[in-house]
Amino acid sequence: MEKVKISEICNISNGYAFKSEKYVQNDGARVIRITNVQKGQIVDNDPKLYPFDLLDNLDNYKIFEGDILMSLTGNVGRVGKFPKEMIPAYINQRICRIMPKNERLDVNYLFQFFNNDKFEVEAMRNSSGAAQLNLSSKWLNNYEIPLPPFSEQKVIAAKLDKAQEIISYNKQLLEKYDQLTQSLFIDMFGDPLRNEKGWEKKSLGEIINFLTSGSRGWAKYYSNDGDIFLRIQNVGYNKLKLNDVCFVKTPNTAEAKRTKVVSGDIIMSITADLGRTAVIPENFPVAFINQHLAILRLSKEYNPNFVSAYIASKSGQTLFDKLDKGGVKAGLNFSDIKSYKIFSCSLSLQNQFAERIEKIEAQKQMAQESLAKSEQLFRSLLQESFK
Repeated sequence: MEKVKISEICNISNGYAFKSEKYVQNDGARVIRITNVQKGQIVDNDPKLYPFDLLDNLDNYKIFEGDILMSLTGNVGRVGKFPKEMIPAYINQRICRIMPKNERLDVNYLFQFFNNDKFEVEAMRNSSGAAQLNLSSKWLNNYEIPLPPFSEQKVIAAKLDKAQEIISYNKQLLEKYDQLTQSLFIDMFGDPLRNEKGWEKKSLGEIINFLTSGSRGWAKYYSNDGDIFLRIQNVGYNKLKLNDVCFVKTPNTAEAKRTKVVSGDIIMSITADLGRTAVIPENFPVAFINQHLAILRLSKEYNPNFVSAYIASKSGQTLFDKLDKGGVKAGLNFSDIKSYKIFSCSLSLQNQFAERIEKIEAQKQMAQESLAKSEQLFRSLLQESFK
């Protein structure tokens, strides 16, 4: 198969050094930065706008629907296709636009090639910088890509696009299950801020039988196998996230015994992104927590799934934010946690909620397995297409 340098078949243009002090709240065009270019997509997190009256001479940096953008700093080699709904927008520095020069190259084939893990790894290996990687445009210009006949490019791109559609569908399905959980909570108990159903409230301090935080010094016990070591990235919003788990060879110490979780424990983030929660399910393997998490073990009058969902709700998080008196989310102490107010409702109602959530989680697990299979299929197709 023919191989050609990117510079021979693509136009590569770099971004502009927009001045952050000139960003505005409205009446401006988006400035697309490194943080907006994620794996295979352009995200609209924390949009930054630049005044329209300062963009008159910057047409070379204007972004159009379907443009392929690549990150050149940090997580180098990531690409995304620009969506119509984010227009008007302009490219910031350390992002480049890569588009075909002519009809020898299909734009969707080009995107799928760059979105391959193999290319991203090569981009990282050929970047410079210790604290932060930087990918040079020179290396990118000289990089060679396979160039099959145009008709074959279209077939490859269509096959991979279809596989990505299946992945997107499964992700959307998972999001809908999360939204369903939130809706079920509001239907049964109402909003924690408005309390339109007039529930009496108790503080967490009144319903907690055991409260502790994790400890430092576990790094020396890290291992490739052993017991699970839960960190802050393993806790979502009423969600246990086990895609990035550490293992430890657990020492026989009082600290280990104190920080061991049991079924029904709520684990909570107490530094950085405060108040994220997850419930330890039944038959969970032996596990321990680090210093950024706390264990909340409740009295028998409260169902941990209800309490975790209460805290994870949008209003529940707002109530947690109010505990952060400094406004910098440095951390929560035990007094903060114990002062948090929660609805005092019957255990039978809490259990009804938990039972319904269990059914939703069963459906969600099936969707999660479908997502894993679709992602595995996509990776196989990528390897097959660009081997």
